[in-house]
Amino acid sequence: MTLQDVILRPVVTEKGAELKDAARTMCFEVAPAANKIQIKAAVERLFKVKVEDVRTMTNAGKLRRRGRFSGYRSDWKKAYVKLREGQKVPEYTEI
Repeated sequence: MTLQDVILRPVVTEKGAELKDAARTMCFEVAPAANKIQIKAAVERLFKVKVEDVRTMTNAGKLRRRGRFSGYRSDWKKAYVKLREGQKVPEYTEI
């Protein structure tokens, strides 16, 4: 799995913005098969920062309907990546 396959996109939410400013934590949607070691390595190489901690969670897909047709969204995985003390949190547009 390459670095671009591990980190799919940043998750930009109000909670994520508060964590980014207050706790040096970034939030990403990651590949469901990615583990914490792969996520840490990908963030360190892509953003050139040092990672202190990685927390992951798997979100279950929701039931969605289009008229009389119904189906489920795919399950997806989210990772909260905390940077070490003294590391500058990069903006997502600086990539």
